[in-house]
This record gives sequence, structure tokens and C-alpha cells, in this order.
Amino acid sequence: MNNFGDMIKQAQEMQKKMKELQEGLANLEVEGSSGGGLVKITVTGKGEVKKIKIDPSLMKPEESEILEDLIVAAFNEAKKKSEEASAEEMKKLTGGLNLPPGFKMPF
Repeated sequence: MNNFGDMIKQAQEMQKKMKELQEGLANLEVEGSSGGGLVKITVTGKGEVKKIKIDPSLMKPEESEILEDLIVAAFNEAKKKSEEASAEEMKKLTGGLNLPPGFKMPF
């Protein structure tokens, strides 16, 4: 019965660490850019957009299509960095255990 109690204790500790990780990801910010830095987007570790910075040289009506494409590219880069940072933090928490995609913690 002692092993079961230890497993419960470990699961509770993992749950506590997961909560701390999720709070940390909410505070983590990463930046994606495109167009040689003309468009920059900052997102949280949870993928929420925090800030968009657009170089004034792109604020011309004839440049709108280029600007739209650059915003999408910058967001996608920032999102990818956010996902990589989240995966790295999760890897630290699980001790390198590769969990299946979509696996939700806590249990």
C-alpha cells in the first residue's frame, strides 16, 4: 500500500508543478518577426498576442497586401517559438518523457 501512497504523492507534486508551469508560460513572451524586422509580433507562452509593431514604412495603402502577409508570417514565427518554449518547459517537468501529442496534464 505504501507504493500506491507514494504514487499519489508524486501525482500531486506533478500536478503542482504543472500549475506552476502553466502560470510561467502565461508570463513568458517570445517575438516573431518578418520582412527583415519590419513587422514584429510578441506572444505569450500560451500563444496569446501581446503586441504588434509595424515599421511606419509599411503604412502605405499600396503596401497593404505586403503588410498583411508580413503580419501572418511574423505571427506564425512567434507561435512556433511559443510552442517550442512550451514543449521545452514540459520536457523539463516530465524529465524528458515524451508525452503523446494532445496529452493533457494534470490527469
